[in-house]
Order: sequence, then structure tokens, then C-alpha cells
Amino acid sequence: GWTRDRLLDRYDLPAGRVHVATPGVDPAPPASGTGTGGGLLCVAAVTPTKGHDVLVRALALAADLPWTCTCAGSLTRDEDFVADLRGRLAATGLTERVRLVGPWTGDALDAAYDAADLLVLPSRFETYGMVVTEALARGIPVLGTATGGLPEALGRAPDGELPGLLVPPEDPPALAGALRRWLGDAALRDRLARAARDRRATLATWSDTAARVATVLAGVAA
Repeated sequence: GWTRDRLLDRYDLPAGRVHVATPGVDPAPPASGTGTGGGLLCVAAVTPTKGHDVLVRALALAADLPWTCTCAGSLTRDEDFVADLRGRLAATGLTERVRLVGPWTGDALDAAYDAADLLVLPSRFETYGMVVTEALARGIPVLGTATGGLPEALGRAPDGELPGLLVPPEDPPALAGALRRWLGDAALRDRLARAARDRRATLATWSDTAARVATVLAGVAA
């Protein structure tokens, strides 16, 4: 992720002139979930960058386990990729278990989060990953890739516990293995859910972000 220190190092910038305002998140009620761990949610435009093909390969490797996956995000940014993805779902018999629902906002997206046990974000790269904090704001653990700013967005609970699982990008077996761990270990699910709820209380709000920007601008004006 383009944290302040990485920006300074990458572009040899003066420390006193670079400020980072972390994206905020709207407060939300805790998700109800399914109680089984099998309600998977991916919120991202369906494109190669977001790694939906990696996700489908991983889900095929874990097809013997009880889960359903809802993928909410644009289906029009790379229509060839979406067509290939649908073909792979049909070939692996997952069409009924993986729903490509298109872009959801408002009440529909809120309902999807409320029904989710785990957010899955298999991105090849993420500058930050705002859907990660949207999930954490609802106490939903995250299974994501250790790439770009995604680990920074995931963060840690106050006790140091990671509120989710991180795997290498572009690694379907690693993603499938993490899903197996999640679905097969109730104690792990409880621990990650508790960490996600604790992390929820530490998230920056949009008011925090706006205040940070306003402070910097006020300093510039002065």
C-alpha cells in the first residue's frame, strides 16, 4: 500500500510535506451471518485484477465443503473475463453456488453484508481495499491476499490478533486451504470473528478522514 513511509522512500519526498488520510468507513450494525461460516461474500468489480478467476479455482478445490458465495460487483468492465468465468463455473458445477449478481448498493449491499460470515477478496493487487473496512465495520472477518494495501486495511485488533486470513495472490490452492481452515475449525471462526468485532472499534470514520485533511489544509493555509 502507498503508506506515508513508502511514498517518502519511493519518490524521495520531504517528510514534512507528505500526509496520508486513511479512508474512513461508515459505522454499521454487526452482521447476523449464517452461523455456519459458509456464507461467503466478494464485493468487487468482476475483473482480472480482483482475482475472481482465482476465487473460482479455489472454490472448485473446496467444492466438497458447505458454502455459498455471492459476488457483488460490476459485470461490464471486462465482459470477456466474465464470460470465461461463467464458463468455468458451469464446467465445475458451481453455477448454483456462486452468484454473480452485478453491482449492489444501498439496502441490497447492506443485506448482503448482513448475511455474510466471511468477506473474500482474492485481488492480484489492491491500493487499499475499502470493502475490507466495510466488512470489518460489521464485524465480518476477511480472507484476502497479502498484496498492496490490503494487509494495512485489514489491520489488527487491539490485542494484536489478525481479524482474518491472508494468503499469497494468484494462489488458488492457498486460498482453498484457507477456506478449508475457516470452514472446518469453529474455534478459528470464533477467534477471527471476535478479532473482527474488536477491530471494528478502531476503524477511522469519514469524519476522522475529513478532519485529517482539514488539519493539513489549515497548516498549508497558515
